[in-house]
Amino acid sequence: MSMVTDLELLRRVPLFALLTAEQARFLSGAVSKRRFKRGETLVEVGQRSDALFVLISGRARVVSADVRGREVIYATLRPGDPVGEMSLIDGLPHSATVRAEVLTDALVLDRDSFLRCLPPGGSVGHVVMHGLVLRLRQADRTIESLALMDVYGRVARVLLDAAVPQGGSNGALVCEKISRQDLAKMVGASREMVSRVMKDLEERGFIEVQADGSMRVYAGATPPGQAASLDAG
Repeated sequence: MSMVTDLELLRRVPLFALLTAEQARFLSGAVSKRRFKRGETLVEVGQRSDALFVLISGRARVVSADVRGREVIYATLRPGDPVGEMSLIDGLPHSATVRAEVLTDALVLDRDSFLRCLPPGGSVGHVVMHGLVLRLRQADRTIESLALMDVYGRVARVLLDAAVPQGGSNGALVCEKISRQDLAKMVGASREMVSRVMKDLEERGFIEVQADGSMRVYAGATPPGQAASLDAG
């Protein structure tokens, strides 16, 4: 594949749409090529690859799985789609696994070359990108919980995400009051079901509602009088 074709392909990737001509030429000269067999992993959840992949042929799936091996498919990627850009932007591990669905070719761009074309760390553009990546990661977690967790797990995840660690054996604190109705909308369940789950968690000592409406969540620590802790699984 010629450099011109590489350049045209990079220009079609939304992430690179606003690059200057000089930046785009630099990236097109910095990429290498890699072939993935059917079923081979491009990036793996919880890992960092320190590279950006742009599909040039084939097809790949973005997936996540629970501890029992059940999978949810977030998206199907096709030629022109990028893989791994979120991890390169915020430096965190991948939030999902991307696996080749058929024989797939990709352009590979290393982290240093990628970062050279991003806005500087203190710029508004850089801050906005970090914010967008954070929201995408949160959306991934929501999709995963809705698809793979029961109502108990989804409620637990919402509470844990909203809680601020207190240290020691004091659990974590959800400072803002969350109504049962709002919680039901967040987890995709009925208000009645969520109320039953919350009542059960409170009776078992996994959560403790405070007088001011805040809530203490015991995650990773044993609550008073209990032998286990809340786990979002």
